[in-house]
Amino acid sequence: MLSLHLNKGSRAPYTILCLGAHSDDIEIGCGATILELLARYRALDFFWVVFSSSDQRDREARKSADLFLKSARRKTVVVHDFRNSFFPFVGAGIKEYFEELKKAVQPDLIFTHYRDDRHQDHRLISDLTWNTFRNHMILEYEIPKYDGDIGSPNCFVLLEKAKCQKKIRYLLSAFASQRDKRWFAAETFWGLMRLRGMEAGAPSGYAEAFYSRKLILD
Repeated sequence: MLSLHLNKGSRAPYTILCLGAHSDDIEIGCGATILELLARYRALDFFWVVFSSSDQRDREARKSADLFLKSARRKTVVVHDFRNSFFPFVGAGIKEYFEELKKAVQPDLIFTHYRDDRHQDHRLISDLTWNTFRNHMILEYEIPKYDGDIGSPNCFVLLEKAKCQKKIRYLLSAFASQRDKRWFAAETFWGLMRLRGMEAGAPSGYAEAFYSRKLILD
């Protein structure tokens, strides 16, 4: 299996844009990868956007971002209150925000939702990411759910087990509103990372997986 690397050194600055429809999406989809990047690169600036929240979910999103990004050089955390589960029907406002976003940040790497995710909010964020950022490196993350829409990703980030443990600890700590949901459990998050680690041949046994639609080999 071939390995690709970010094309600037570990001390060079990078800007990373993280997009999530809901308050815990980014962390579930790529939380351990973010922790791995922060461990390897010393000058990471994050622009972290959550599109739907309530008062409680807003507080949870900000608490979680503080946990995950505490070693970032800079961070900008934006939490919107677009109506949950209605994104296709309020899409004009979300599209307008994306137009503002492309003027505010020029990311080296973008994390967004999987294009074929069965949740309508997730799909819209993915589509608008590609509409807006046409010359950027985009990785689509996956979120396990009842719909059973997990696919066959083509990009893997190999993880140290400690990063996986930290991801799950932060998730369970930050998102108290989700703890009564059957799927929101350490076993779910461990299981998916273990499956992807097996597919990637990860020495630790764990990985997070992504979908890369366009990639240039240089």
